Amino acid sequence: MTETSDWIITGATVVSLEGGDGVIEDAAVAVENGLISEVGPSAEVEARYPHLEKIDGRGKAVVPGFINSHTHTVLLVLRGTVEDMSGDAIFGYMTPISFAMNDDERRALARLGCLEAIRSGSTTLVEPFRFIPGYADGMIETGLRLYFGESATDALTLKIRKGVYEFDKGFGQEFLDRNIEMINRFHNTHDGRVQCQISAHAPDICSPWMLGELNDLARKHDLKRTVHLSQSPKEVAQVKDAYGMTSAEYLDANDWLGPDVVGAHWTFCTSDDIKLLGDRGVHMAHCPANSSRRGPHKALARNIIDAGVNIVLGTDNMTEDMFQAMRIGTIVHRGAGGGGVDPAPLHALQAATINGAKALGRTHDLGSLAPGKRADITVLDLNNPSMAPVINLVSSIVHYGHPGVVSAVAVEGRFLMKDGKVLCMNEAEVIAEAQEATRAAWHRLGEISPDIELPVSMRN
Repeated sequence: MTETSDWIITGATVVSLEGGDGVIEDAAVAVENGLISEVGPSAEVEARYPHLEKIDGRGKAVVPGFINSHTHTVLLVLRGTVEDMSGDAIFGYMTPISFAMNDDERRALARLGCLEAIRSGSTTLVEPFRFIPGYADGMIETGLRLYFGESATDALTLKIRKGVYEFDKGFGQEFLDRNIEMINRFHNTHDGRVQCQISAHAPDICSPWMLGELNDLARKHDLKRTVHLSQSPKEVAQVKDAYGMTSAEYLDANDWLGPDVVGAHWTFCTSDDIKLLGDRGVHMAHCPANSSRRGPHKALARNIIDAGVNIVLGTDNMTEDMFQAMRIGTIVHRGAGGGGVDPAPLHALQAATINGAKALGRTHDLGSLAPGKRADITVLDLNNPSMAPVINLVSSIVHYGHPGVVSAVAVEGRFLMKDGKVLCMNEAEVIAEAQEATRAAWHRLGEISPDIELPVSMRN
């Protein structure tokens, strides 16, 4: 990637997201020392920064880098399988294969996720998953902004697909130990580009003891928290049977709701749950594309919007495409209101940028293009046929944008991708290594768990 973080892009259409959509025609963005120095009319800005390397932005749109607020890059190992399978994907496939993989395989799939994320215009990934210490370095090397969370549980998760919920503090301690290792090795490293969060996997597989231990870690290290919330009927039923509460009520009873918490999915939240979550200031990580694989996402999106919840977007698993999240999210949210054109495309773009920064407590330096903010920037090619003609740029980005229109991506001014070429990774090697790791992981899963049906292509 480029060694300089000082440059100016001129003649572009800038979507700053400062003051509404903040669309400025024939505009420039000046970057010095990894920060945005100025955004404004090209001629004026260029005249003030003659010393900066000049990049021609004609025919380009400059937008804030997308913040993927909830993803599991390693689960690209399942791409093209569980989307079309019936049954419990979480404990039937996602959990078993994540345990069956070794660190090298997790690293290979995580790097594939980073590659796709960069090509999809993302500059920040929030990655709550298990075995983080074993593969985090492979993601860090890419130059992306990263938030890691070792997703903890004290339920013996490999038994759940057989209908058994059994809790074990020794098993849970392994996750706590990895959390401590993760924090000690990675938190606030690489000049602050890499951060950590505390992640409780989900209410059904975290006992009150585990939630308390995780809260202690969050307080000790002043970390934000994240959790999957009401993501499956199995979770809802287990929490109801064990504690006589909804998942949201159970988390509230264990001090796990607040403005420092991002809850993912909310698929089976009740209207009362949503009111409680809104009152507590919890952020919603909506992953509408993945959550709609078996039909439109069932979350009560209209209630969530009306409750004033800060909605952020994520891709969850099997993809890193944030354009897909914005597009399908718009459809889901409009459908929840009975159809129509509310919410507007601007709201989807905000959910992918400034709202994500808000959930991270980073609106002062991320999520929009303004002087003093970090130069986490994505450049889109407006000469791509899918983007022409340009009439309402924000609408076109949300409804018709796709990874193929991404021209450049920079984190703190350093280009990870420029002129359509990824600079921070060897794409062919990353793809080949991920394919090899996928085959090895599926074969090992078949050996460890012969009761799990493998895809035909992974049986030999």
